[in-house]
Amino acid sequence: MPRSTDKILAAVALALGLAVSGSASAQTAGQSGSQPTERISVNSFSGAYLAARAAEVDNDVDRAVAYYQRALAFNPTDEAIQQSLMVLLISRGDFDEALPFADDLRDVADIERFSRLALAVDAIRSDNSDEALELLTFDGQSDLDRLITSIISAWVEAGQGDAEAALARLDAIEGPPWYGLFTNYHRGLIAASAGLDDQAEQFFSSATANLEAGGGAPEVFLRAHEAYARFRAVNGDTDTALDILAKADELASDRVTVTALREQIEAGEEIEPPAADTSAGASEILLNLSTALNRGGGEAFVKLYLHYALALEPNSDAVLLQLGGIAEMQRNAEEAIAIYGRIPEASPLRRVSELQVGLNLADLDRHDEAVEHLEPLLEAAPDDRRAYLALGGVYASQQKFAEAAEVYERALARIATPEPADWNLFYQRGIAYERTKQWDRAEPDFHTALELFPDHPQVLNYLGYSWVDMGINLEEGLGLIERAVELRPSDGYIVDSLGWAFYRLERYDEAVTELERAVNLMPADPVLNDHLGDAYWQVGRRLEASFQWSHARDLEPEPELLEDIERKLREGLVEASVEPEIAAQDVASLNSATTEPVPSETEPTQSERVATVSTPEPEPTEATHAVAPGQSLWEIARDRLGDGNRFREILDLNPDLRGNPNLLRPGQTLVLPQN
Repeated sequence: MPRSTDKILAAVALALGLAVSGSASAQTAGQSGSQPTERISVNSFSGAYLAARAAEVDNDVDRAVAYYQRALAFNPTDEAIQQSLMVLLISRGDFDEALPFADDLRDVADIERFSRLALAVDAIRSDNSDEALELLTFDGQSDLDRLITSIISAWVEAGQGDAEAALARLDAIEGPPWYGLFTNYHRGLIAASAGLDDQAEQFFSSATANLEAGGGAPEVFLRAHEAYARFRAVNGDTDTALDILAKADELASDRVTVTALREQIEAGEEIEPPAADTSAGASEILLNLSTALNRGGGEAFVKLYLHYALALEPNSDAVLLQLGGIAEMQRNAEEAIAIYGRIPEASPLRRVSELQVGLNLADLDRHDEAVEHLEPLLEAAPDDRRAYLALGGVYASQQKFAEAAEVYERALARIATPEPADWNLFYQRGIAYERTKQWDRAEPDFHTALELFPDHPQVLNYLGYSWVDMGINLEEGLGLIERAVELRPSDGYIVDSLGWAFYRLERYDEAVTELERAVNLMPADPVLNDHLGDAYWQVGRRLEASFQWSHARDLEPEPELLEDIERKLREGLVEASVEPEIAAQDVASLNSATTEPVPSETEPTQSERVATVSTPEPEPTEATHAVAPGQSLWEIARDRLGDGNRFREILDLNPDLRGNPNLLRPGQTLVLPQN
């Protein structure tokens, strides 16, 4: 389906290796110590509690905290309120303010996994290792809890000078197979910090060889490679260190931390060792598990662990980057900007965070600021594809696709030989060309993107959808979309493309099935709801069609779509072969009915009306064209009419082509428009 502003910015954010950007909410929750602007004046416990719960559901953390504090004033010993307050305070960065609640709740079974962890983090910060070990020992731990407490306890023992006991603790952990990557990685870190080089080599090698586990936790897998390379470089083996980084490049090309580390090693600079103390090690496992768990839908849970990690390492660029991404996923652009601003200037992630700030400014509709912010970054590093993607994304989010295309053209002009990492530049430029009606330039870019990154679901979907929407290459387009759905079965936009392909092929029952699934995945998208309304109309479910169109209208679609929806609500779905007044009568009766009318036995259905109208194949004249083998509508329009974009005029004059799965046949005669 055509991409909205949110989708454009989201695609760019993903290309930068960050979380998905969305529209920012009006509130700025998440800034430490922030308070709601309105005065809390609820005068009952139940009122305050219900208001807090409502704010929590709305992800308005500041107001939720304020209302829970008000509720606690009515009932200071309520453990449920204390639990909610502790968790929310930690998740917005007020870690120290949460500690008194954690202390009161340390032995409450329902919450001790979080209260004891908070107290243990504080004990580590205070160099109180014995207390930390005691706090990390409790019953009823899940697999996740056991991994966290065991690895943090091992780091505490290593900090006490007993690395052998720490490694023995990790050796004794029993758990599911996915434990292996995390335990081997932290064994390597602990052994390296203690100077046990032979053991460190063994553990790092095992961690970085575990490709299966790396697929489930790719960020942890890559950080293990970086730590292994640091370990080898610190020990003077720069060649092996560079080989390890080359393997990381194969897994994720153009990763800024890998690039920065390689440049340091090649320049002969002093390399900092991997995590070398208890705070750094404990923060690292909390970060590792946060990135592994961050798969969508669990942002609040992940954010909590990230703030534990940040309490241990307040300037951790990796933790701050993840927190910025979580803020974006929760549609808090202001919060994301504030978090990215905390990443240290010297960090290799600082530039990435600055690019992401530009995208968040665009999310806030501060487009001029976004451009002013990004242009200097692009000038400072004219070969950084990320900067071009960010700036082009800002223009595209304003529907300024000509300007976006120019940005991508500047980027690609600097690339002599495209590499796999360049796929997204071709993809984004293809979108910009398509949206400016330059399909002859767009289509080759999509093909190039697929050559560089075969089977990328976004590219498969966009190319397949474009073909289907234009009424060309329908079967091939359907195949591309089906492959994209196979790769991303939970992506509502891609599932919508499949449903729309079936619709254009006049396979309306299948279209309904897929479009219903798409709407279930993304119920608040106006385009998906509009498509489902069209499909319902075609299968005779016209009351439901009218409902879906009304719902799509209420979801604030873009002006062009809104106009089309309002027309359909007045007149019904008017096909080229259907008289408008008939459709208008149909929809008028639907809008006034309380139950679905029973069709007359003799009245043809909409699809039957369409089927009764056929276009006779004319004899060849100067206003017709006989299709040659392998020709497409685009090529015919280009060669006969001088502009490939005029293929739509050919479709208008040859309605049998629309929805025909075979489309063009060699020898078929087409009516052409008169020039």
